[in-house]
Amino acid sequence: MKLAIDGMGGDNAPKAVVEGVLLALDEFPNIEIQLYGNQRELQPLLKEHSRLQVIHCEEVVEAEDDPARAVRRKKDSSMARMLEAVNEGRADACLSAGNTGALMAGGLFKVGRIEGVSRPALATTLPTIDGKGFLMLDLGANADAKPENLVQYAIMGNIYAKKVRGIDNPRIGLLNIGTEEKKGNDLTKSVFGLLKEADLNFVGNVEARDLLDNVADVVVTDGFTGNMVLKTIEGTAGALMSMIKDVFMASGKTKIGALLVKGEMKGLKSKLDYSEHGGAALFGLQAPVVKAHGSSNARAIYNAIRQASIMVEHNVTDVIKTTIADNPVQQ
Repeated sequence: MKLAIDGMGGDNAPKAVVEGVLLALDEFPNIEIQLYGNQRELQPLLKEHSRLQVIHCEEVVEAEDDPARAVRRKKDSSMARMLEAVNEGRADACLSAGNTGALMAGGLFKVGRIEGVSRPALATTLPTIDGKGFLMLDLGANADAKPENLVQYAIMGNIYAKKVRGIDNPRIGLLNIGTEEKKGNDLTKSVFGLLKEADLNFVGNVEARDLLDNVADVVVTDGFTGNMVLKTIEGTAGALMSMIKDVFMASGKTKIGALLVKGEMKGLKSKLDYSEHGGAALFGLQAPVVKAHGSSNARAIYNAIRQASIMVEHNVTDVIKTTIADNPVQQ
């Protein structure tokens, strides 16, 4: 399979992107990578590889660029050229750690939406206490949503959980302010009824405080709420690790304790580390488009590449197409 990668996107590009690409090429013999970016900056970081092709681009979509304008006007940017490769069938999937809005806009304009999908959703796997994790969507592709949008998110999330995460009968939860059926606003009340009737393993409403307790395998919500929950979890995880470090560094006695539990603390950090869970996938497009975290290191890029390759290998997009066509949601 062929993967197109934006070599210039992200806070640590191009170095982290190149390192992640080389890790993936060593680990996955079935992938070929097209790396888009400024060859003058990329080449000193690379080593020769038969399954790696560098495509020179003069422009870069910057973090502060207006999303729609950036993709439309910066036609020779690494992100735009990467998306075009997918659109033209020269690559099976693509990923970038760059401007999220531009990638979502470019995904819609250049890769295109699956027929029958009203709105694509941004989804990623978040950590749980037991280490299994859960998929959550939408995480910000659409601030506003209608009931039918969330039902489609559930259908697409269900397919991903089965095909990529290997869960036979994923539990689908609806994020709400209480577990009772009648709780919530007009949106969640409407969605609850629709999900009850859908051919899904719907376990009902789930509360934000229970998400890390593995109450569901797939959690659906609108993009406004989902983005706030995502950033709250990320911020809390970072703050927690910082507070634990401060406690261990407080005195000679606690420093000795830190040495004794060093291995266990690394395990905890790994559980909470976004880089171990790949990127956020845009569900509902004609091909896999993966958004790696803006601050991705080499390990995070490697895991995002792994995620994209699994989506291609298991034909996630084709399964979504078929399932949506067979289960149209009333618009």
